[in-house]
Amino acid sequence: MKNHEIAYILYEIANMLEIKGENFFKIRAYRNAAHEIENLAIDIQKLVNQNALKEIDGVGEAISGKIYEILEKGTCRYYEELKAEVPRGLVDMLKIPGLGAKRIKVIYDNLKIASIEELEKAANSKQLQTLPGIGVKTEQSIIRGIQMIKGRAGRYLLSTALSIAQDMVTRLSSLPSVEKAQIAGSLRRKKEMVGDIDLLVVSNSHQQVTESFLKFPEIREVIAKGSTKTSVILELGIQVDLRVVKPESFSAALLHFTGSKEHNTKLRSLALRKGLRLNEYGIINLDDGEIIYPQSEKEIYKELGMPYIIPEIREDTGEVEAAMKDSLPNSVNLKDIKGDLHVHSNWSDGVSSIEEIALYAKKLGYEYIAITDHSKSLKIARGLDEEKLKRQLELIYELNKKIDGIKILSGIEVDILSNNLLDFNDDILEQLDVVVASIHTGFKQERDKITGRIIRACENPNVDIIAHPTGRLLGRRAPYDVDMELVLQACAQTNTILEINSSPDRLDINDKLARKAKALGLKMSINTDAHVAERLNDIKYGVWVARRGWLEKDDVINTLPFECLLKELNSK
Repeated sequence: MKNHEIAYILYEIANMLEIKGENFFKIRAYRNAAHEIENLAIDIQKLVNQNALKEIDGVGEAISGKIYEILEKGTCRYYEELKAEVPRGLVDMLKIPGLGAKRIKVIYDNLKIASIEELEKAANSKQLQTLPGIGVKTEQSIIRGIQMIKGRAGRYLLSTALSIAQDMVTRLSSLPSVEKAQIAGSLRRKKEMVGDIDLLVVSNSHQQVTESFLKFPEIREVIAKGSTKTSVILELGIQVDLRVVKPESFSAALLHFTGSKEHNTKLRSLALRKGLRLNEYGIINLDDGEIIYPQSEKEIYKELGMPYIIPEIREDTGEVEAAMKDSLPNSVNLKDIKGDLHVHSNWSDGVSSIEEIALYAKKLGYEYIAITDHSKSLKIARGLDEEKLKRQLELIYELNKKIDGIKILSGIEVDILSNNLLDFNDDILEQLDVVVASIHTGFKQERDKITGRIIRACENPNVDIIAHPTGRLLGRRAPYDVDMELVLQACAQTNTILEINSSPDRLDINDKLARKAKALGLKMSINTDAHVAERLNDIKYGVWVARRGWLEKDDVINTLPFECLLKELNSK
């Protein structure tokens, strides 16, 4: 039982309690505990072994007891009782953007609607707008929200799927009958959300591997069991496809099952023109029937007359043509990142102190780290007012004298207010090393209004970076209605940096927008938006977005050494 599985159950408990209308503080306790466990840097089992479970912030006597029960049984009695009491469909409705527990309860109490399908029918027949607190606009918003989650149905965050897959690969690799195990599919291509997990195992004993795999405790259902492929559904609902191949076919199988389908089709067409047939077993010479078993993917690409193409861009969006012309991007790497320019401390809604963040960043090998807490208007995040910001600047000055080997940049994540103004005056902003501007309110404004707010921020000479510009939360909140083409143009015209937010549920901007931004000559910054020091490790998700967007080191501002970074930030 891993951290994300325990967190999932605690989130579910919080959701069901919210639908029941239980005490707010009780609901928040479960949700906070789930969040802390989800973001733990170590396996929760280690804390249990050390009798240190209550050291997790928000985990008291009642919740720790349930965690012990979940670890032992895979569930807990309280969770099962709530599931029996609260219809599953009501919990699913919480995924619909803008539809909170109170409205769900109103809908259920009045119309006895207990599924998303029933809700959609009622909304389309205009039944919802007659209920207390639900008007025409809310009803239309619910319809749009349902359409959004239908498009995401059965899809999981990259971070969630990757955590599950890596754990399975580790266990499979430890089996005596397994030579190697590898993640494949869209997960290897690092797509932001994935529908299933593809695992590839090298072994001469398919039966032994399959029998061992099917004993994994998180498997809920076996849906297929064949001579080379086994498919299962996990307790979380995600499907895992395990394929076992002979050692000689591993490289061809890895290329084939990594995909994408469109990329593979393009490669097979090229192979045929060269008198070859490419499949998951190897390369067949059509003249004499000889089978070539390549030792690596690089060897396959070389056989087809091109350099290696990284998995992240195998989407048939021009990568094969670029490879044939030897014009593939020299993709940015994790090791190129020299600092993070969007981090929150415990001065606003973060958990770690500024010193803790700086020391953790130093451990990662960074040259610099920017502290960009929220500004004063965001009360819910304990945003800093002018006086508090001044005290923070004094602390950063002292810490820079105290800590060697890393520079702490002063900054703020300043709110772009609904009236087009920024949350701080220019005389405050110009004192800071880094100003990150973003929207946290007024998400439902008209397209031209929201777009205008961001463009106005770009035009401010003190704004360095536009953060998470579409405002989306993957699987939970659709982007607000913003014209990103105009925003990209504004960034290009004003020399404003665009953020790739690495938070696994944001990844904002996405790979497609990153590629468009590159074409316009924009500089981008890959940041974590971390609220606890350990989440600085999330930078890898942003790097993967950048790689999928064909970005190179020179496209990313925080690959620059410290002095060059300051010069770039001051150039606006």
